[in-house]
Amino acid sequence: MSTTAADLLGPAEIRQLADKLGVTPTKKLGQNFVHDPNTVRRIIAAADISSGDHVVEIGPGLGSLTLGLLDTAGAVTAVEIDKRLAAELPATAQWRAPAVADRLNVVTQDAMQVTAEDVAAPTALVANLPYNVSVPVLLHFLATFPTIERVLVMVQAEVADRLAAEPGSKIYGVPSVKASFYGKVKRAGSIGRHVFWPEPNIESGLVRIDRHPEDQRSWPQDAQTREQVFPVVDAAFAQRRKTLRAALGGHYGSPAQAEEALTAAGIDPKLRGEKLDVTDFVRLAGVDVAEE
Repeated sequence: MSTTAADLLGPAEIRQLADKLGVTPTKKLGQNFVHDPNTVRRIIAAADISSGDHVVEIGPGLGSLTLGLLDTAGAVTAVEIDKRLAAELPATAQWRAPAVADRLNVVTQDAMQVTAEDVAAPTALVANLPYNVSVPVLLHFLATFPTIERVLVMVQAEVADRLAAEPGSKIYGVPSVKASFYGKVKRAGSIGRHVFWPEPNIESGLVRIDRHPEDQRSWPQDAQTREQVFPVVDAAFAQRRKTLRAALGGHYGSPAQAEEALTAAGIDPKLRGEKLDVTDFVRLAGVDVAEE
């Protein structure tokens, strides 16, 4: 893919913008700015963005990825908590991508506080997520916006591995199950440290999620179902080395009641949580167990 309307930011432009705004990247906000145009192009290509998409971007920073998204998507909503960065983003779009700058909408907000009223029916989520809140933010957006069909996010490599882990893996756990509640999760590549300013101490990874079509899953992705399933997932992995019978004892009231629920769901009570896939957890959460 090659850009046409947008002139992407390189290291010199990133420093120029940062100096203009008096911005010093902070660990608190997880700010590491991408300064490599080829990485931006790679992310957008991996997300399969087209002119029919309304993309929501979280933490656009100085606008590196935003410019590439404007060049490809029909509309882009950028959610930025830093008021200085949010205020500058439209000017950057006019400077580097004047032909498509009108596709941009900026929401100055904490991503975890964003509601469906703030962003109108996005079809895709593409972002370089702040590493310190990547999983909660990802799950919040998947829950809040059922219109999101595809996700392509850059996160810490270790987090990317956990999100995409399969049942039975040592790193399979709560993030793996909760992400797969919404869609098919896979690793979509690795990103080196040198494409960022400042250069982080950790490697990054790309994760893609394709939402499960309604006719290909056996559960609704609504709040009620989520509130049934997610506490069971949390309990199953809270004490990884315990069998499900023991680990879920607190959730169901006793190990005996947990065993009753597991048996009713067709799950061996002696298994551990890492052996169950999301369909198992959904089935288990739907079992009614009488109180003792």
